[in-house]
Amino acid sequence: MSGMQYQTADLRRMVVQLSRLVEISVTLNSTVDQESLLRFIALSASDVLEAETAVILLVDPNTRALQVVASASTSSGASAGVRPRPETGAILPQEGSIAGTVLRERRAIILNEVEAGQGALGRMPELAREAVRSLLAVPVYSRDEAVGVLEVVNKRVGDFDEADARTLAIVASQAAVAIHNARLLHDLQQANLELGRLDKLKSDFIAVASHELRTPLGVILGYAGILREEAGGESSDHAEAVLNSALRLRALIEDMTHLHLMGVGTESLLLEKSDLRNVLERACASVGEMLTASESVLDVRLPDEPMLASVDAQRLELALANLLSNAIRFNAPQARIEAELVRRSHEAWFRVRDQGVGLAADELERVFDPFYQVEDHMTRRHEGLGLGLPIVRGIAEAHHGRAWAESPGVGSGTTFTLAIPLA
Repeated sequence: MSGMQYQTADLRRMVVQLSRLVEISVTLNSTVDQESLLRFIALSASDVLEAETAVILLVDPNTRALQVVASASTSSGASAGVRPRPETGAILPQEGSIAGTVLRERRAIILNEVEAGQGALGRMPELAREAVRSLLAVPVYSRDEAVGVLEVVNKRVGDFDEADARTLAIVASQAAVAIHNARLLHDLQQANLELGRLDKLKSDFIAVASHELRTPLGVILGYAGILREEAGGESSDHAEAVLNSALRLRALIEDMTHLHLMGVGTESLLLEKSDLRNVLERACASVGEMLTASESVLDVRLPDEPMLASVDAQRLELALANLLSNAIRFNAPQARIEAELVRRSHEAWFRVRDQGVGLAADELERVFDPFYQVEDHMTRRHEGLGLGLPIVRGIAEAHHGRAWAESPGVGSGTTFTLAIPLA
C-alpha cells in the first residue's frame, strides 16, 4: 500500500471515529439510567478503539477501592473460550493495579505486546487475566476529580498509541459528564422519595392526632354547654369561656382533618350534577354562628335561574365555607360581606368580598400557601392554622377550576374568587 493510500485510510479511520464520538455524545445526553449508560460507554469505547474489551471502574465512596461497574466485549475478535475482562462488581485495589496507578498519577498508560507473568506487570490484576495482549487505560474526571478509570484491552489490529489515548480520553470525558448527570438525577429522585415519605408521615400523624382529639373535645363541649345552661353568674361566664375555646379548638381540628384536601385529585371526588345556588346557600348557613358572633352582615346574591355543574357538593361547600369564614375573621367590625354566584362564559364564579384588612400585592398568591399567615405569628390578632385558603385552591383545582385573590391594597378589603366549569 502506498503512502497516499495509508494517509487516505488514516483519514477515513479518523472520520469514522469522529462520527462515532458525536453519536456517543448524543446518546449519552439522552440516557439517564446509569446502568444502561455505563454499558453503552464500555461498548462504545471498545468499538471506537477497535478493541476486544472495555472496562469501566469507579472509586467506591467508602472503601476507595476501584469497582468494576461495567464491561463489554465486541462480538468479533475475542479469543475463543476466553473472557479477558473482569465481571461486574469485581474489586481492584488502588495499590498494585494499573487502574490504581492511572487514578493516582492522573495519566494514561499504554501497554503493548503484554505477556502473562512478565515480571512485576504479570502480578497486576488486569494483566494476570488470560489472553491480555495489550491494554490502554485513562482516568475519568468529574469536576477535576479523578473518579474512575476507563480501560480497553486487546487492540484487534496494530498497537495502542497516543492518538488512541487521546480518543479514549474524549470518551472518558463524555462518560464523566453523563455519569455526573445520572447521579444528580438519581439523588434528586431519592430526595423526592424521601420528601414523599416525610409528607405521608406528616399527613398520617395529623390524621391520627385530629381523630384522637375529637373524643375528649366532644366531652368538653358537652359538659361546657351543660354548665353554661345550668350555672349562673360568674360560673356561667367561665363555662361560656370554656365553650368558646373548645369551639375554636374544634375549628382547628377540622382544618387539620381537611389538610389532605390541599392536594386532592379529581379521581377522589364524588361528582354529581348539582345546582350551585344550593351549594352556596348551605355554605352560608354553615357560618351563621360566626356571623352572629362577629356582628357582620352577609349579603348573598344568587342568579334567578338554576346554575348546574358536575361537582362534589360536600367538598365544594367546604371550600365556600372556608372563603366565608376567612372573610368574617378578617372583616372590619360590623361591616358588610358580599357573597355572589355569577356566570362567566362557560364557568361559574363564586365571589366573596369583605371590607377588612386587605392584602398587599405580594401576598395575593402567598395566602394560598399552606400555613402562611398574613400577620406575624407572635403578634397576630386572628386565629387559625393558615390551611383554609390552600384547601379552597386544592378543591377548586380538583374540579379543574381556579381560585385567586384580588385587593386594592392593605386596609381596602379583599375579593376571593373560586371558578369551576359549568355542566
